Amino acid sequence: MVRRLSFSLTRASVLTLGAGLAASCALFVGVSHLEYDNLALSFSQRADQRVATVRQGLHDAVEVATVTNQLFALGAPVTREQFHDFTSPLLARHPFIKAFNFHRVVDDAERPAVEAELGRIVPGTVIGEVRDSRRVPAERRARYHIVHYLEPMRGNEAAFGFDVGVRPQFGQALARAQADGRAAATALFPLIQDPQPQPSFQIVMPVLDSQGKLVGDTGVVVRARELVSSVLAAANLLGDRQIVMSVYASARPEPANLVFSTRADDAPLPQDTMAAWLAPQHRSSLARTLDVAGRPWLVEVTAMPRPFAADHLASLAILAGGILLSLLSAAWVQASSVRTRLVQQLVRKRTADLKRTNRRLVDDMVARERTEKALQQSEQRFRQLAAMSSDWYWEQDRDLRFTTITGGFAEKSGVAVDRLLGKTRWEALAGVEDSEAGRAHIAQVKAREAFANFEYQLADDNGDTRWFLVSGQPVFDEHGNFSGYRGTGSDITARKLTEQRVHHVAQHDVLTGLPNRSLLQDRLEQAVAYAGRSGNPVWVMLIDLDRFKFVNDSMGHKAGDVLLMTVAARLRSSLRDLDTVARLSGDEFVVILSEHGEQTLSPDIVQRVMDAVAQPVMLGTKEFFVTCSIGVSVFPSEGTGADELIEHADIAMYRAKKLGRNNFQFYTPAMNEESLERVRIEGALRNALERDEFVLYYQPQLDMKTGKICGMEALIRWQHPELGMVPPGRFVSIAEETGLIVPIGAWVMRTACAQNKAWQDAGFDKLRVAVNLSARQFSAPDLIEGLERVLVDTGLEPKYLEIELTESLFMSDVTPAVELLHRMKALGVNLSIDDFGTGYSSLSYLSRFPIDVLKIDRSFVADITRDANDEAIVTSIIALAHNLKLAVIAEGVETGEQLDYLRRHGCDEMQGYYFSRPLPAAEFEQLLVEGRGLQPGEIGPAPEAEPAAA
Repeated sequence: MVRRLSFSLTRASVLTLGAGLAASCALFVGVSHLEYDNLALSFSQRADQRVATVRQGLHDAVEVATVTNQLFALGAPVTREQFHDFTSPLLARHPFIKAFNFHRVVDDAERPAVEAELGRIVPGTVIGEVRDSRRVPAERRARYHIVHYLEPMRGNEAAFGFDVGVRPQFGQALARAQADGRAAATALFPLIQDPQPQPSFQIVMPVLDSQGKLVGDTGVVVRARELVSSVLAAANLLGDRQIVMSVYASARPEPANLVFSTRADDAPLPQDTMAAWLAPQHRSSLARTLDVAGRPWLVEVTAMPRPFAADHLASLAILAGGILLSLLSAAWVQASSVRTRLVQQLVRKRTADLKRTNRRLVDDMVARERTEKALQQSEQRFRQLAAMSSDWYWEQDRDLRFTTITGGFAEKSGVAVDRLLGKTRWEALAGVEDSEAGRAHIAQVKAREAFANFEYQLADDNGDTRWFLVSGQPVFDEHGNFSGYRGTGSDITARKLTEQRVHHVAQHDVLTGLPNRSLLQDRLEQAVAYAGRSGNPVWVMLIDLDRFKFVNDSMGHKAGDVLLMTVAARLRSSLRDLDTVARLSGDEFVVILSEHGEQTLSPDIVQRVMDAVAQPVMLGTKEFFVTCSIGVSVFPSEGTGADELIEHADIAMYRAKKLGRNNFQFYTPAMNEESLERVRIEGALRNALERDEFVLYYQPQLDMKTGKICGMEALIRWQHPELGMVPPGRFVSIAEETGLIVPIGAWVMRTACAQNKAWQDAGFDKLRVAVNLSARQFSAPDLIEGLERVLVDTGLEPKYLEIELTESLFMSDVTPAVELLHRMKALGVNLSIDDFGTGYSSLSYLSRFPIDVLKIDRSFVADITRDANDEAIVTSIIALAHNLKLAVIAEGVETGEQLDYLRRHGCDEMQGYYFSRPLPAAEFEQLLVEGRGLQPGEIGPAPEAEPAAA
């Protein structure tokens, strides 16, 4: 029997071991603190990234609500079709939006009419509310706040006509929005149209009329969970299982307001006891409060505990090394004293060890056989897995040449294996050495380093471009010598093509395929940078189509889309390949022209573009001619910086429009002053009607035979409290462009008729009052009804109202104009053509119009006694009118010679400064009281002339 030697530690070895262990523990604790600090920093960065992503997603939802409200803030009525067209691309871009709403304020008296309108859109729809979890007709009350416009309708029918005013959270949000003047979010609420309600909220903004009265609001209904999950998924932040994230629609983590969470259940997260002991200050959670349109949202991010060893290899290695070193040191001290006993013990054990060795040799042989069999099975499984996988396996020798490619490479990639075998990757792939990524890859493999996710493209055997992704590891033999590489590869062509399509869609207009505003800005920055380097100029052209709205209104939006695509193609074909053509919005296009070498820029290029656009376009069975107005800004030039090129081109384009369209203008600093003046006038003009700043002046019209006043023309004047008496030339054109001419013209019509009726009731002679009709009023669908209403309300007989029209109102589309003129004539009013002879008159059209009077423009009357051409024109107009049984009125008669000439040639009536300038109502009434007029044959000096008034 072997006798076991007694073993005891010496004092020196015990002290050595204790000191070594103490030092190792101290180093372990110190390094652990550093590791926990790194973990805390990493967690803080990842948590802040998630909070920022959620904040951006919520900001995008608020921005969508603000942009939608701008559609109603423009002042013009918004139709359902416009609302649908505006919100459709927003719904496609933001799938978390459940619906876009326009909530209309409806009085109880309007309820039957509104419900009838709702029923025509969705049969059976009435104003409703929710009681006992069911939608029922709303109880009668003074006002309702109903869902009037709803997009998309499909899937949201249950919400159509719903009275949201009964929900307190909606009323609170709308009150905040009105008070703050910006979007406000509601608390979470279930949607009545969702069969399985999920937390949702609504962002609302008020819609006010011109008087500041609330007429409704716009709302964006957002599924809160989908919003958070979609923005996190888009940022690729949902795959990290080590981060737990919860989002609450409140300032505190209340379960009722939980919007989104990545926790599998509500169980508390396990605590990291090691961290609590080693680093008590270590943070593994973060909470941030966000402001979402006036409501607080809480975002909590917590790190899942990880095994201690996973993040503390360095400290554990130091601890293990210290313990080992301590043990070795203690063992070395102890070795001197126990060496003799160990030798004796080894001698006694040798015989027993030999027996056990023989037994292990037999066991090793059996185990080796089992290992060889397991290796064969493992290789077979590997080959089966490679055949079933979408990846393939490859090997290279020490010269980096391919020796093996398996896993169905030819079938998966479309490339024959023989094209790669015996070659390096850069020999088989042309262009790898020319790219920065390729050179970095070559340097990496020559340094014998592992690489991952190296992407490259290659033409397959059919000539199609394919994209591949490869990863590899270096291989070394048992002596540490490099023997080659082995790795895997996969075909990523589908993913690459998808990325390219997404990138193209994000930067190009869907309809025309031209660059959109985002890509335009990038191209403009490049052009300006090139101009700064080369010293060559850059031109920016802003192109706006003339009469595009007429095409949309008369032919429909599909015809308008065809026209836009045709114009886009013509713009591309009329310019160089290096020029940029982009669609800005609607019917506006932007062209960036850069000067390269001998290709200098000149106005001929702009004219070529105008000529290309002006070619006829077939829309259906009709041929249309569409012209354009172009504004050009130049960089570098005085008054135009790089950031203002498009803005200044827009100002120049507006100037081209003002000069009659179908021309181009280069920007000058003076145009900016004119633009600012226009903005000032437009702002003041919007409030002029409400503030009762308009007044009417009346210029008498006299019968040339009797000399008596037979009528008057009503002329508008604007008495501004700061600008004084604003001449019509400064504001009428602006009112036409902004659409304000419609309410202003309606005011003029009603005021003139009421004043004429008042003078008739006062006992004065019954006179005819002439009122100008603008182009906007002439094209209004309710023109006839409005005229009838004015005549009925004022009590004026129709024969004492004369409507003055210019030739341009109906020369563009004669057939509907003739019909409309006959309907007006059927009311009993008189019709006259103002400024006759200054437009493009057609005698064949004139014979079809039910016109009563022709008015000779003042430009012909001014020189009839000195200019033979004007004399011939006036004489011809009078003869033409009389042959067509029409009366003739001459405008701008300022001298006795002019009056005598017109009387001698048979002109019927006159108006002008020779008798009287336009007068306020009180002075005109005094004129009637005095019974002033002209005596037959009277020729006298004219009063001091003033500039002609509109």
